[in-house]
Amino acid sequence: MSEEKEQPERSGADEPVEESATVEPAQAAEPVEAEQAPAEPAAEQPAQSVEPEPQPETEAERPVTDRQPVRLPSEGRSRLKAAMWPPRVSRGQLVVALLLFALGLALAIQVRSTNDHSQLRGARQEDLVRILDELDGRQQRLQLEKTQLEQSLAQLENSSNQAKEAQEQTRKKAAELGVLAGTEKASGPGIVLTIDDPQGQVKADMLLDTLQELRAAGAEAIQINDVRVVAGTYFTDNASGSGVQIDGKSVSQPFRFTVVGNPQDLTPALNIPGGVVRSLEKQQARATIVQQQKVVVDALATPKPLQYGKPAAK
Repeated sequence: MSEEKEQPERSGADEPVEESATVEPAQAAEPVEAEQAPAEPAAEQPAQSVEPEPQPETEAERPVTDRQPVRLPSEGRSRLKAAMWPPRVSRGQLVVALLLFALGLALAIQVRSTNDHSQLRGARQEDLVRILDELDGRQQRLQLEKTQLEQSLAQLENSSNQAKEAQEQTRKKAAELGVLAGTEKASGPGIVLTIDDPQGQVKADMLLDTLQELRAAGAEAIQINDVRVVAGTYFTDNASGSGVQIDGKSVSQPFRFTVVGNPQDLTPALNIPGGVVRSLEKQQARATIVQQQKVVVDALATPKPLQYGKPAAK
């Protein structure tokens, strides 16, 4: 625009030209000068400079100021994530959340119950009767099943009790048989018979007579020194003439009989006239009997396997 204004003024100073003739050539030549100005500088107009038309600024060329800071999207997302996680929940907020959840659950249950009642309220009489019959039948079936389960439980308990009782009886019987067989220890009331034989006149037959007298009086478990007496126990004299062997084991005096049984029956059986005590006194041996409320027979016998006998079939 400045070029258009200056060019008519120079043309008017050089020679008079009509206004219409002056304007048309200028308008026709203006685009040519604007396009050729950067390539060929005009010699006639050295002082003139062509100003470029202002172009719209892009976001990349726009100056950055403090009011509009440039932030990368990843940085913004990182800050947002850091602000949101981990969530900071106070105890009060947690309590309020739980209360709201409970309230919502209660409302949902109430609404569902109301809907169920509404459905029943709107049902026909035939449907209500059918539903009632189904509920009654279901209740009867459940009651019958409950009764059957209770009966089964009672039977199992009885069977369990019977099994426990049978096991207890079997265990008790096995222990009793073990005492008789000499494989179990025995304890109870009884007597302790001590035979002192300083002259060495007590032989195997006298010890056997004493054992038979005790068995006849009801002795249940007998131990001589450290040898357990069982049904197959045998007595022999030593070849040297002094001492006795019981089941092949040498036993020296004093001979100590530890007997489990009723003391009131065992003592008189040994003291009868012509009995064990009198026979020992004739051999210059001394017999001492001590009754006790509890004696312990702790020697054990080794059972021998049967060679010929076996349990008979029922």
